[in-house]
Amino acid sequence: MVVDPNFGERLASLPAHEPVWIIDSHANTPVAHRLWKDRPAENHLTGITTFKPGPKLTAEEELVCQLGTIELHHGEYSANPPYTVIEIIGCTPSDRVRAALAERGFRVDSPTANGFTAVHE
Repeated sequence: MVVDPNFGERLASLPAHEPVWIIDSHANTPVAHRLWKDRPAENHLTGITTFKPGPKLTAEEELVCQLGTIELHHGEYSANPPYTVIEIIGCTPSDRVRAALAERGFRVDSPTANGFTAVHE
């Protein structure tokens, strides 16, 4: 999940055939649209999904708001196998983020250069 509105061209460097949820922005959306054309075989379980930002939400708030939607699309009732790892780009694992992830059975695992990963327990 990418909550960095300036991620832009770096989106193309993320692995293909893996689901990516990225915040809709002037920098991100054109790259997502180009990659949709370049990768026509991808679907909602393996491709890029953009989501509209909330009004004046922080990256942390965007992440917390989108977790339910991601669960709906990639959780045990929608995907086989369900997702077990989330890489978050553009946000830190604050107490609020940790609590929201824990509600869905995830724990923060390790930091990355641009955020962190969380794994299902």
